[in-house]
Amino acid sequence: MEAIIIGLVLLVLALLGAPLFIIFGAVAMLSFVSEGVDPSVIMVDLNRIATNPTLVAIPLFTFAGYALAESKAPVRLVNLARALFGAVPGGLGLVTLVTCALFTAFTGASGVTIIALGGLLFPILMSEQYPERFSLGLVTASGSLGLLFPPSLPLILYALIATISVDKLFVAGFIPGLILLLTLSIFVVRKGISARVPRQKFDARTAVRAIREALWEIPLPILIVGGIYSGLFTATEAAAVTAFYVFVVEVFIYRDLSFSRDVPRVMRSSMVLVGAILMIIGVAMGLTNYMVDQEVPARLFEFTQTFITSPTMFLVIMNIFLIIVGMMMDIFSAIIVVVPLIKPIAQAYGINEVHLGIIFLTNLEIGYLTPPVGLNLFMSSLRFQKPVLTVVRSVLPFMGLLLIALLLITYIPPLSLWLVEVLGVR
Repeated sequence: MEAIIIGLVLLVLALLGAPLFIIFGAVAMLSFVSEGVDPSVIMVDLNRIATNPTLVAIPLFTFAGYALAESKAPVRLVNLARALFGAVPGGLGLVTLVTCALFTAFTGASGVTIIALGGLLFPILMSEQYPERFSLGLVTASGSLGLLFPPSLPLILYALIATISVDKLFVAGFIPGLILLLTLSIFVVRKGISARVPRQKFDARTAVRAIREALWEIPLPILIVGGIYSGLFTATEAAAVTAFYVFVVEVFIYRDLSFSRDVPRVMRSSMVLVGAILMIIGVAMGLTNYMVDQEVPARLFEFTQTFITSPTMFLVIMNIFLIIVGMMMDIFSAIIVVVPLIKPIAQAYGINEVHLGIIFLTNLEIGYLTPPVGLNLFMSSLRFQKPVLTVVRSVLPFMGLLLIALLLITYIPPLSLWLVEVLGVR
């Protein structure tokens, strides 16, 4: 009876908006205490995580992403993309997809993309005569589009929690990420044609000027992706190179950020996110350790075997479950809590662990858009001062297309694994 009361209290606290890490920590401590175990064991695994060299990549990439967001890089990148793609049908829509995907890959948090780029792109889309609902849906859906591209923080965290190579995940996410991008691009081009959106005539001088303005930022994705895929450096080394490169470019070359005023502020803001991730890791790992000790994954597998006999049906159920998880929880909490439970079950059904990681993150990416409580819906509603229901209606076509792409990624494993095997990534 006492456990039921405590459970109800925690549920009410969660519904009232209590931070998830507090709920996770409370559940973990109460669970261990109920078994007569000192709750300090919650922190045992945190030491293992803290000494993992991959963890260093998280604060470095986060700083680089926040520095780009605070500089004038978004404006330069948008101008560059408009100059290059403006003559294509739906050109500005393609600009929105590409720049948001690139930006999300660096910031790792789609809310940052919507806040930083949304206010810039949405008015431009409207001024170029794109339909309002389409424009709203496009910016909202684009906010989480880059989560499968390096150096995405969720990719790094997933590799850390699932104890697999982050280099493998970086490579594995490239083709599925392109599929998501291309699927929406086809829709955007068709919309540009059907809505008769005026095209921007290609002008060589404008393109050269845009390239010259963004000259120092253009090599950044090439440096990271090329360096990792070629084996020149690991993901952790790429994080150090990226952070240093962005710091030098934005502070000393473009001078968008003041060394004495802006850099400390950017460091503080970015490390708040890192601190939040570490707090979630600390308490959620304790909770997952308790569930592993109680053989919860094994029992879940026994239960699923009773009703699900084929890997195909398991993947269907898993996709539905993960989209709901992505809708209800932030992506970092979902990775830390759910991955240790679902990975052993998926492997028992013969699903490759790298392929599972890409499926997992694709689902959470779509979960950001899933009504009624997907995070991007509320971020967009807040940013553009639109009712949530209006935002929901605007994203439904994009969500449908992303679900089709998810099916391809789920049931064609070579899309995730072929490049890993070809490059021989370990």
